[in-house]
Amino acid sequence: MLRELKTAGLAGLMICGAAMAQVPTPMVDSATKVSADNDPLLVAMKEELAREKSLLVLPGMQRPYFIAYRLEDIESYQAVANFGALTSESTNRQRVVRVEVRIGDYTSDSSSAKGDGSLALAPQENDAAALKYALWTATDEAYKAALRAYSAKQAALKSFQSDPTANDFTPAKAVVKIEPLVALELDKEDWKKRIVEASGLFLTAPEVQFSSANVNAFVLNRYTVDTDGTELRHGYAGYSDTIAVSGQAEDGMQLSRNNGSSATTAAGLESAAALHKRTIDDLKSLDELRHAPVVGAEDYHGPVLFSGDAAADVINNLFVPNVEADRPDMGTTARTQGAYQSSLHTPVLPQFLTVVDDPTMKTFEGKDLMGSYAVDDEGVPVAPVTVVDHGKLLNFLIGREPVKDFPESNGHGRAAPGQPAHSKAGVIVVKSSQDLTAAQMRAKLLALGKQQGRDVYEVETLGVETTQQGGVVLVPRLLYRVKPDGARTLVRGAAFDELDQRSLRSGILAAGGKDYVAQTISPVPQTTIVPELLFADIAVKRATEKQDKLPYYAPPDNRH
Repeated sequence: MLRELKTAGLAGLMICGAAMAQVPTPMVDSATKVSADNDPLLVAMKEELAREKSLLVLPGMQRPYFIAYRLEDIESYQAVANFGALTSESTNRQRVVRVEVRIGDYTSDSSSAKGDGSLALAPQENDAAALKYALWTATDEAYKAALRAYSAKQAALKSFQSDPTANDFTPAKAVVKIEPLVALELDKEDWKKRIVEASGLFLTAPEVQFSSANVNAFVLNRYTVDTDGTELRHGYAGYSDTIAVSGQAEDGMQLSRNNGSSATTAAGLESAAALHKRTIDDLKSLDELRHAPVVGAEDYHGPVLFSGDAAADVINNLFVPNVEADRPDMGTTARTQGAYQSSLHTPVLPQFLTVVDDPTMKTFEGKDLMGSYAVDDEGVPVAPVTVVDHGKLLNFLIGREPVKDFPESNGHGRAAPGQPAHSKAGVIVVKSSQDLTAAQMRAKLLALGKQQGRDVYEVETLGVETTQQGGVVLVPRLLYRVKPDGARTLVRGAAFDELDQRSLRSGILAAGGKDYVAQTISPVPQTTIVPELLFADIAVKRATEKQDKLPYYAPPDNRH
């Protein structure tokens, strides 16, 4: 969520004639230039930036060496249905400006690891005067905050023995790229009918205690100008539909099924027939879970085959955040934060796996990719980055805040709505040199079971839960015990242990099968493409979750 929006007076602002160094005009094609000059929002932002650039300074204080303006035009829609009736529908539209002001220089400035800046609401109409006023007040607030932060930071740095391991910011060439505006395009009446019809199927399942069917649409158009000379207008959209059902087993264990489809366009979502079928499948799956045996009390250590869906959750939660370079805390000699801060040029995955982040990929097997983009939110063009080559970590994903050994951005400075830019992945592709089919992957699992003389496990879907310490735990939702002859039994009440970066590094035996495409729109659009993964030794144990009492009486009889 956006923090509380504030405005500040300009009582102490002084006018000074000296200006920042002139930025050379970037090379752009004529069509792009015409489009930029004709956009009233970009024109107003550039005019106010030029004014602030020449006037912004307090008596006896430093002038900013970098200013960036970002305007976000956000539109969202959601409809929710339950038990055959529409329960809520909402449309929201908001424009927000974010101002970033940096005091100091590229080596050491006023910024912090959490990011700085100021927010203000912007007019929803293309009113240049109102927009300039919003930028003016936000710039004043950001400048004064930067002055305070710079003074405090310089004082803090003097108390540390070691110097910072990298500069605070890195220069970037000016880029002008004006892309077409993105519009929210959804047949709302049709989708309301779809989710109402799907949710009506919940009435056939008295074991369902909580449920919902919903459709969501999100569109963001972002305008950016900065004192480097960069001018950007780009946007993205995300659409999703979701079915969620939950209930309890006879022993009180809480169980749920929650899934859906997502796409960059409404046309990319599943059809009405597919939504209907998936709702029925989820209800059947929930009923199967309710009657499934609880996983054995004895702890299991052995092979587990992760479907592409489950493997994507593993990569997205245990790998990706650790290659998104975050500035280390002041006073430390670390390269970055996270599990891989000292893992550069060492194995983090098995030798047969290579990982590339390639936001230039627009499609995969005919599916549009949410994580695709040409220029990041800090104005840096992107190119494919080999993150891991045959198991060894070669690169981190970097924005304009560098870390040790990575002094320049590789185009991964990306911003969530209303937030400062941070290093984030775009399109992560996990590639295996083994090239195994799904049948071969399962054959390997069964061979291990026969060799060890015991049952093994397959996991189809995972849930992600947050711990009290802010970490994440991957919990199996659909877990199957597999006999050596291949017979599968659904089990419930399991938890994984020792599923961590060490198991990624040395515990994966094989990868292959059909690639799975996982997509998310929040906090920034990202795509992960990953094959099935076979782990040699994962601990499967009985979960210690509490079991709640069942309802005291049955739900209403809705049979007609």
